[in-house]
Amino acid sequence: TKTSTWIRSQQLELKKTLLGEQNTMSDANEVDVLIIGAGISGVFAAKCYLDLNPDARLVILDRDSCVGGTWNSRRGYDSFWTQWTVGTAEFSDQAMPRPPDEDVYLEFFKAKHTTKYIESYVDTHSYNDRTLRDRIQFSIEVQSVLKSGNEWTVCAKEIISGMQHTFKTPKLIIASGLTSIPNMPSLPGRENFQGQVLHHNDFGSSNVLTSADIQTITIIGAGKSSADMAYEAVKAGKKVNWILKATDTTGPGFFLSPKGVGPYKNAFEIGMTRVAATFTPSFMNGINWWTKLLHSTGYGVKLMSSFWGTVDADARKDANFGRENKHGFEKLSPHSPIFWQNCTGGLLNHEDFFDTVAENVQIYSGDVLGLEAGLLRLQTGEAIPSDAILCGTGWVPSLQFFTEAQRREFGLPHLVADEPEKEKAHWTSLEAEADRKTLATFPQLKNPPEHYHKTATHTPYRLYRHIAPLSESSMAAEERSIVFLGQVSVGNYFPTVECQALWAMAYLDGKLTLPSKEEQEKGVALFTAWCRRRYLSNGEEGNTMTFELIGYMDMLLGDMGLSSHRKGWFKDLFAPMWAKDLGGLRGEFAKKYGYEKVSK
Repeated sequence: TKTSTWIRSQQLELKKTLLGEQNTMSDANEVDVLIIGAGISGVFAAKCYLDLNPDARLVILDRDSCVGGTWNSRRGYDSFWTQWTVGTAEFSDQAMPRPPDEDVYLEFFKAKHTTKYIESYVDTHSYNDRTLRDRIQFSIEVQSVLKSGNEWTVCAKEIISGMQHTFKTPKLIIASGLTSIPNMPSLPGRENFQGQVLHHNDFGSSNVLTSADIQTITIIGAGKSSADMAYEAVKAGKKVNWILKATDTTGPGFFLSPKGVGPYKNAFEIGMTRVAATFTPSFMNGINWWTKLLHSTGYGVKLMSSFWGTVDADARKDANFGRENKHGFEKLSPHSPIFWQNCTGGLLNHEDFFDTVAENVQIYSGDVLGLEAGLLRLQTGEAIPSDAILCGTGWVPSLQFFTEAQRREFGLPHLVADEPEKEKAHWTSLEAEADRKTLATFPQLKNPPEHYHKTATHTPYRLYRHIAPLSESSMAAEERSIVFLGQVSVGNYFPTVECQALWAMAYLDGKLTLPSKEEQEKGVALFTAWCRRRYLSNGEEGNTMTFELIGYMDMLLGDMGLSSHRKGWFKDLFAPMWAKDLGGLRGEFAKKYGYEKVSK
């Protein structure tokens, strides 16, 4: 009847209205600690805080649908291997089960085992009958953060439903990492392409390798992620094109042999020793007779130049870029010496990588003009037939929920053009003095090789110890309210975040004594100036620590007066830093700083 039809229509309209209101209403959640990001840094930060404050109301927000960040199950694929090894890629309180032999190569292993480990970790750590997983809210994107008085208000939106949420907290931990938001290149004509266009972020969850409709794959990018996708696509039986930018680029990435020497099973273990760390000029290694000999004397500089020259020559020899081939393989040769790390790259996980690429991948050097139906066209005029485009083009900062004014206030990268003249002059002066000190200490950094240097559009990170904003670190202890974890580029985030999380705990709880703001600023400026000299264009962001992991850990633990990770002078120098070496830090920390209620 007309009446029943009208009633049903009114019910439908009411339902729509209620749903609309539900999707826009904001509920307020008051918590003691809010963590943004459920990757390695966010997970351990939560564990660390709850270990010492088990009754705390703690919530973790993550925009993805599963835990693990870079290592989550959605982003994984079969040839995704770790750049770290068994015994180093785990937290000190829980060992990762050894992967089966078929998934291990020179102690490196398939990344899916790191994924399983993190999944297990959040399920096996429980506080007041709530696991770490219970405290994570997935598929929710932070839109803004605002501090008023001693309280932060964080506004977030559920990605699927659009429902708004508001969180209020006195302590905010930013652990969103460096590889959360894909950097997609401009591809004019994308709407006409007809095929899939994906970033490496979505490669693992796509069907590009299994679809019979996709036979030719074109990859854009020059680093490790592009190399992984190229190798995987060839092994899946696809025809593969690989495009390297011709202009505005630091060039193709470097790929080193993972093999070890002497007692070391692999190159990563060597890199996890203090003695190897001293082979690179860095203030983090300390200034002593040994580092002065290696980096401040003519003999030492010559010796280190010879050492790194051999590393570079061996890597190029292993690749055999000059081999006879018709696929443009020689275009993969790095543009600058490996020592300077002016490009991306990593350790090889497949013995046949270079041969596979040389024999099966067509490599181009050119800039993309645009996409057309079924092909990609370069500015050179070359047309490359393609069924799918895969982009290994890096990431954009994950701190977009901060306003430009907040980024300036907290010392996060912000537009150079927006920096006030007084502040710019202040940092220019500090960094000029720091640059003079850098060159006086490490003369080999004075004359780098000819290289491409990107124009810096943003300021570098200016966080004290790469964790605390200078605007708060000089305040009274009770006013400290925000820290940043995982905003550094290092080779192993597991030990890094263990040290960062403890430092952040001591800082937020007002137990860490810091130097004056003037001394903090000098320390930040020194790292910034050194980073630019040491890592050239890559160093402009002020957070690169390719070879500084051990020194950075020692610095943070030294700030806190912790030493249980040390193993005696010989092992300290020559034994790799294993995850288990950090196992005594929590107890030492709790005792030193008077935490009485500690979770077992």
